[in-house]
Amino acid sequence: MFLARERELNSLNELYNRTGFRMTILYGRRRIGKSTLIAEFIKDKRAVFYTATKVGKERNLELFSEQVVSVLDPDFAQASFPTIEAVFDFITRKMGNESLILVIDELPYWAEKDEALLTVLQKYIDTQWADKNLMVILCGSALSFMEKKVLSEKSPLFGRRTSQIKLEAFDYKDSALFVPNYSSEEKAVCYGITGGVARYLALLDSTQSLDDNIKRLFFRTDGYLYDETRNFLTQEFSDVTLINNVIEQVASGVNTVNGISQKVGESASTVLYSLERLMEIDLVEKRKCITEEKNRKKTQYILKDHMFRFWYQFIPKAASVIELGHGDLYYEQVVKPNLHAFMGGVFEDMCRRYTLEQGIMGAYGSFLTNVGSWWGMETMSDSEQKRLQQPVDIDVVAISEPDKTAVIGECKFKNEKIDKNIYETLIRRSSLISGKYRVTKHLFFSLGGYTDWFETLNDSNAVLLTLEDLYR
Repeated sequence: MFLARERELNSLNELYNRTGFRMTILYGRRRIGKSTLIAEFIKDKRAVFYTATKVGKERNLELFSEQVVSVLDPDFAQASFPTIEAVFDFITRKMGNESLILVIDELPYWAEKDEALLTVLQKYIDTQWADKNLMVILCGSALSFMEKKVLSEKSPLFGRRTSQIKLEAFDYKDSALFVPNYSSEEKAVCYGITGGVARYLALLDSTQSLDDNIKRLFFRTDGYLYDETRNFLTQEFSDVTLINNVIEQVASGVNTVNGISQKVGESASTVLYSLERLMEIDLVEKRKCITEEKNRKKTQYILKDHMFRFWYQFIPKAASVIELGHGDLYYEQVVKPNLHAFMGGVFEDMCRRYTLEQGIMGAYGSFLTNVGSWWGMETMSDSEQKRLQQPVDIDVVAISEPDKTAVIGECKFKNEKIDKNIYETLIRRSSLISGKYRVTKHLFFSLGGYTDWFETLNDSNAVLLTLEDLYR
């Protein structure tokens, strides 16, 4: 089933509808849906679609040749080609005037074993295919390879691409398309446990209950997501021990290099290197305090992938119970009561995206250009009027650089209603960022709704939102 991805599909079709040579670079982390997008795009089009594998230079050449021949001249099925140049010569002779799409999926698997491949591609693009009605798509999951070896200035292919697409995980709205009959709360949880990753979303069975889906996928030894994090990391790293320890700490909320270093017993430089490698594969991201992005002390490393965070929070502690076949009981007794707490961070990300999208459309009176969060210290007075400092954070801070205004928000994924205290706290914390940006709106996002106190509130700058508002 193909869902969403309209923007990317339109981009590919626009490129296809041109004439002459054109090339797009499509890349993104594993399981994100690149191959599915390409398969949808080439439907009813003349295309050679080859997926490289880790079988070495010669075998990839052989398999690629078979795919080329099967599309361009099936009667030539017994042909063999000694070099990649010979295959490209065959393509050049056989493509004709009708538009042809040439796809090499998982390009890094082949190019890493054949250092000349990209250079040969460059030669044919420049000398043989420049005036041909040919569209080339180079696709890969190894993000660092695609960025450094294919897209960078040092690549033989630099300057030859017509476009590039970095495929990201689905947002919370597109993720909801996979479970259309679920409630808004259930859709949000589905986004949280899959991280919007296409492959994981496709595993959800919307005819089953949310609880049954989670049990089947995570809390059984044959569940696809029970061992997924280990499988994923093993594909990316030769030694996953330190990587696993670093992810474990980030998932538990330890989000500074020094903090992680102390927990795992490794030097800060070693930890930083591991974090950089995790950022290269889109599992971890570096988050900066939105109003102080140049302040190195205000940098946090967080798990970008919500599924990984769910897995590390619940599965390792449940492993023994799951192995005994009682994962369903563990889910009911331990996980389900804590789902709302887990969803807190997911809900904040959802609210940030919603705020920026609405702000771009002018919903809050200014053109918002960036969104993030803020954290720092707040000075308070105790019962004896002594001045104390306490750490605080603001869940949503969206700013407008053109007019130096900001919209801030508080998010609660709880069944309890937001009350007067939460309203007053957010209003008070406006002053923490008002030195740089004038706060124009205070947004409240609540799963459980609002107390009756808000019915008498006379504040035109307060915006009360529910989870259902995010899905409208």
